[in-house]
Amino acid sequence: FDAVGAWQLSSDAAAETRIEDGRLLIIVHEPGQVAWAVTGKQFSNLRLAVEATPIAGPVDNEYGILVRMDEDTHFYAFSISADGYARAARYADGQWTLLSADWFPHAAIAQGMATNRLELEAQGAQFSFWVNGELVVELSDAELTQGDVGFYAGAFNEGAVQVAFDNLRIEPLP
Repeated sequence: FDAVGAWQLSSDAAAETRIEDGRLLIIVHEPGQVAWAVTGKQFSNLRLAVEATPIAGPVDNEYGILVRMDEDTHFYAFSISADGYARAARYADGQWTLLSADWFPHAAIAQGMATNRLELEAQGAQFSFWVNGELVVELSDAELTQGDVGFYAGAFNEGAVQVAFDNLRIEPLP
């Protein structure tokens, strides 16, 4: 994240995304809102690793990786929260479909304002999601086959959520 490059960033009254000090910073001001930034590139199969650090706001939050995005209407979300929970879901045509348990606790997630290394591999219909080197979710879903990659943060009952993403590595797979 050393330069804005092709990253698609946005800001409004509810949230903002920006590149700052070599990191992608996502700030969600309002409760019940999410914000994201995307690469502007298309991927089918990939390996991805990024460090994500909540830097302000409540620990009852959400942040993570969005893959195979088609605008804001279709995507997979691999998510964690600063209070130690995780989930995987697909968003399509205005509907969320859970692909794992809904916000289940996982010991691999460093809680509070701690850095978590998020890793994802998407190969065909197979997805694996690791947090700090530990497999958290493994699933199969063939609904979405390609799209953009993004990172997001969200606020539940309190706003002022801030999450910084750094040390990104994306490796396309055949």
